[in-house]
Amino acid sequence: MRGALRVGSAFFAAATVALAGAGCGGGGQDPSVVRASWGDPQNPVEPANTTDVQGGKVLDLAFRGLKRYNPRTAVAENMVAESVESPDARNFTVKLKPGWSFSNGEKVTARSFVDAWNYGALVSNRQLGAPFFSYVEGYEEVHPEGEGSKPAARTMRGLKVKDELTFTVRLNQKFGLWPEMLGYSAFLPLPRSFFTDHDAWLAKPVGNGPYAVQSYAKGGIMRLRTWKDYPGPDKAKNGGVDLQVYTDNDTAYTDLMAGNLDLVDDVPASQLKHVQKDLQGRYINQPAGIIQTLSFPMYEKGWAKPGTEKVRRGISMAINRPAITRQIFRGTRTPATDWTAMALGEHGGYQAGLCGAACTYDPAAARKLVDEGGGLPGGSMKVTYNADTGSHKLWVDALCNSVNRALGRHVCDGSPMGTFADYRSKVSAKKMSGPFRAGWQMDYPLIQTFLQSQYFTGASSNDSGWSNKEFDRLVSSANAESDVGRVNATYHRAERILAREMPAIPLWYQNGSGGYTDRVGHVALNPFSVPVYDQITIKD
Repeated sequence: MRGALRVGSAFFAAATVALAGAGCGGGGQDPSVVRASWGDPQNPVEPANTTDVQGGKVLDLAFRGLKRYNPRTAVAENMVAESVESPDARNFTVKLKPGWSFSNGEKVTARSFVDAWNYGALVSNRQLGAPFFSYVEGYEEVHPEGEGSKPAARTMRGLKVKDELTFTVRLNQKFGLWPEMLGYSAFLPLPRSFFTDHDAWLAKPVGNGPYAVQSYAKGGIMRLRTWKDYPGPDKAKNGGVDLQVYTDNDTAYTDLMAGNLDLVDDVPASQLKHVQKDLQGRYINQPAGIIQTLSFPMYEKGWAKPGTEKVRRGISMAINRPAITRQIFRGTRTPATDWTAMALGEHGGYQAGLCGAACTYDPAAARKLVDEGGGLPGGSMKVTYNADTGSHKLWVDALCNSVNRALGRHVCDGSPMGTFADYRSKVSAKKMSGPFRAGWQMDYPLIQTFLQSQYFTGASSNDSGWSNKEFDRLVSSANAESDVGRVNATYHRAERILAREMPAIPLWYQNGSGGYTDRVGHVALNPFSVPVYDQITIKD
């Protein structure tokens, strides 16, 4: 899953007043509700079409799947599933716990999952998360390759409902770690109302999680309220959550300090120098499964021609990661040396140093490689980023300054663009002409989510359009293994191809950061850097 241009102080003041007047603070606010900052998701929130962090927050509040990632350890633990078992790492039997239902009273059954997965996979439904089902036998029949291709079937033959609480899954290859994926949002169940009145469901999603969606106005507030009859073990400890859209995280921080907001989960870089003093112990800074990268449009002729891999590696060596993470991010980022995240740990597949010299600041080597590769396409580059969240202007400007100094001439500038939703739409449509901001928050704690999802040919989040047959072969080989050690070792070989070709430059591993007021307690971030909303309490 996947955002800030600062604007004038007059805007800050006007926005803060407007938000307070709109009910973000005082005036009729339910005192049991947590008020948190948020960003508009790329698409309407539905499980198989949500691949961004903001939409994912809503799904985590309103839904529960077969498994859930432990909010402290990220270990995949059974939730709706009683068991997920296989004799051969290819044929799986899934048994559900009884007693689960959606907030509209409908039972959660085996068909709730099978129908949802078939919908997500069907090419005509245009779901961004469809490739997550690509391991299920029959996927290629419901999701053929090629623009305008028509499906030969509407359901995957690898999915079979056995009884109300049991279904089977046959994969198209051995994938011993497949059950670890099942806490991801694409695999969530759906009620019948999703299919019978889809537009109404999108306007007010119905799930089976600890919260029910009360209302949502795009660009405004997503209101979720505690579902009193929620059958799961992780019942909400507050009355609800209001997710307030902010187009600038400095504004959100200002509202936090003014008491108009209880929680922000992205402290802006501009505030890091005094956040400890401001929040007096209510600041969270911890490693998370997130990496920031600079991606290249490999579908553009100028960046795809032979030799430009040297240019891309040269640009990487022109970036002074230690200086940027120290001066801009003040210890909330760590220079990256591979394409995953430190928070994965050795078991999940993290191994430092796989990028090698290409991720080491070396201006002389950078100039040499860029010249050997034929120079920057067009003689310069603009780094595109979304201007509404994430303090991106600060680091993009610093990155370009580093590149300009290292190469000895002005060749790099930042190029801000609208909102996150608009930005992601353009990236997804592969309409970028030069390098662009990218990042990855792990979907589940496996190396596969970082590498296959972003760099495998045709993968759902392969935004660069890069393709390499040897990389694909190694990924497929790794996934067929059941031993974690062999899985990770094979993926590490694939990472070395990334180091050679550099379709995306690893920049830094990102910590989760957050701040909250003294109105709330038990605030924590999970390993994905998302607040554990259901455990937040309101102080008397």
